[in-house]
Amino acid sequence: MATTGWAMKGQGYEYCNCDFGCGCNFGGFPNSKDGSCRALVGVRIDSGSCGDVDLAGVTCAAVFDWPKAIHEGGGKCAFVVDPSTTDEQAGALGQIFTGQLGGMPWELLGPTFEVVGLEKAPITIEGSGPKSTFRIEGIGEGRGDTFTNPVTGEEHLAEVHLPTGFIWTRGQCGVGTFSVSAAGVSVASEKSNWILYDFDWSNA
Repeated sequence: MATTGWAMKGQGYEYCNCDFGCGCNFGGFPNSKDGSCRALVGVRIDSGSCGDVDLAGVTCAAVFDWPKAIHEGGGKCAFVVDPSTTDEQAGALGQIFTGQLGGMPWELLGPTFEVVGLEKAPITIEGSGPKSTFRIEGIGEGRGDTFTNPVTGEEHLAEVHLPTGFIWTRGQCGVGTFSVSAAGVSVASEKSNWILYDFDWSNA
């Protein structure tokens, strides 16, 4: 039986407890204070589909808690979708994000965590660029800011370029603070890594 085709493009809002830039992106292991990987990852889908299910306009999020490096597994994840998301869309996203349909990056990430729940809550995105806030009503938020030049006090913009990155290839990096709790998964961090990126994912 043929695997259902899927593809999506949009913007990712990644707040995690690693130090700036996120060590997972470079050496495969977190550079957080305790060696864990805890994150709020917001996803705004601008265009996309899974089979005949249209995914354009869907905004969702994942709350992740891995005790060690992502590839070592043992993680827990709670998914959150905006109430405007249909059951068909939520079902399609569940298959994609758990790696059941193949395609990067989720065919690698999906097997590393257990899904413990799905919640629906209003999601809003405020601001733009590295000063974006990803807010989930009743669950929490991630707030991004730019770096500050320690000498001049001026705004300091930074980008990370990963030509062979499998989640994203170019991201705006800054200072993030997040605190979220969904379906029993609670994660938080102050003044740690935050990356805003465009994504182009599919199983083509």
